[in-house]
Amino acid sequence: MNKYKKIGLTALAASLVSVSANAGEMSVAGSASIGTAGYSGEKVTSGNEYSMGNQITVSGSGELDNGLTVSLSFVLDQGDDPSTVAGSATAKQGTTAPFDSHSVTISSDALGTLVFSGEGGSSTASAIDTTAAGDLWDAFDGMTNADGQTNGADLAGTATAAVGDNAFFYTSPELMEGLTVTASLKPKAGATESGTGFGVNYTGVEGLTLKYAVADVVNSNTTTANGDATVLSLSYAYGPVTVAYSDMEYDIGTALSDVDTTAMKISYTVSDELSISYAQETIDKATYSVDAEYEGITAAYTSGGMTLSAGMYEADNASFTTDTNEDYDKWTLGASFAF
Repeated sequence: MNKYKKIGLTALAASLVSVSANAGEMSVAGSASIGTAGYSGEKVTSGNEYSMGNQITVSGSGELDNGLTVSLSFVLDQGDDPSTVAGSATAKQGTTAPFDSHSVTISSDALGTLVFSGEGGSSTASAIDTTAAGDLWDAFDGMTNADGQTNGADLAGTATAAVGDNAFFYTSPELMEGLTVTASLKPKAGATESGTGFGVNYTGVEGLTLKYAVADVVNSNTTTANGDATVLSLSYAYGPVTVAYSDMEYDIGTALSDVDTTAMKISYTVSDELSISYAQETIDKATYSVDAEYEGITAAYTSGGMTLSAGMYEADNASFTTDTNEDYDKWTLGASFAF
């Protein structure tokens, strides 16, 4: 190849690289964690446990000639769904593990933001993704004792009514100072009806965050399996103190399936690195006369990309009865790293 052809090809390659860079940039972020926890309580059969978490997020965005910004996010998380891990006893045919949540986002200042999630989508209700207390019930999810009783409060998780795969989520631009609205759509799939949701977010008062949303819960074409979820979330920060409250109502089929989860949390920021909090959570399930109650105290210390955390949790009437073997305690220690 002569010198002139080499020069021409080099210039062409440089121009292609330049165009690709201007069109958008891709980045990779990751996190890892190590944790340990222990349980105590009458007839408890769950011993101390150790766990590891890891996650890699690939993301990128670019601005089109028409002013729209298009973003892509793809998460790798091998522990997201153990039942689909290749090689496991319950591995699904054609498993996609360790691939996790992935989505495409289209946005502009004038039109707002539209997210299409291939996996891990949110309804307007599940977008308010935890109780004010941080889902304390989940700390004891699946807890068992020697009598074979299991913590039944994991049903509270359905109150968030996540829509799952292939769903749309829209957030409006600011309609007035601090006010936006949200909408969600889970299109009809097979025998399952489509589901919609609507929400309002308000941050127009300094320190205040108010969120309200309602969304369809659609499991099949039968009325006994469908219903709606309603979520109210309120928090107010004044100086180093933040107070939060939430109420999540899950109403499906008959009244016997109703679940109402209320929670509160008080957090105190001691310094830029250290924070502590106290939280309570109550779950009222229609089929039981006794509420499941939870409380917890947590502390976290952050330095750079490292966070050290500790927690003490208590569960009373975990399976919605007053049996003493349904009262549990749990402690946790953890270290997480972001990079």
